Amino acid sequence: MRINHDYRRSGALAYLGAYDVHHARVFGRCESSTGIEPFTALVDQVMTAEPYASARRVFWIVDNGSSHRGKAAIDRLSQRYPNAVMVHTPVHASWLNQVG
Repeated sequence: MRINHDYRRSGALAYLGAYDVHHARVFGRCESSTGIEPFTALVDQVMTAEPYASARRVFWIVDNGSSHRGKAAIDRLSQRYPNAVMVHTPVHASWLNQVG
């Protein structure tokens, strides 16, 4: 039997979230899709607010989703926010995601 693994959103929204473990604060956005632009909007939402905007370092612990995978994503984040540091969880470790 052959199974089709294509996924269709059919209008479902994507929830993007960020969690500040020090202040127990959740940031979230509903977007029509996932990708670089929605992820960047979440990063902008957090990084333009205090105390993150003036913090010496802000760690972004992310899974290996396509919108924030690899060196290109790390470079994109550090160019936009020099005080932001992206750290990836191990592949197939979605259970480490505290937001989801």
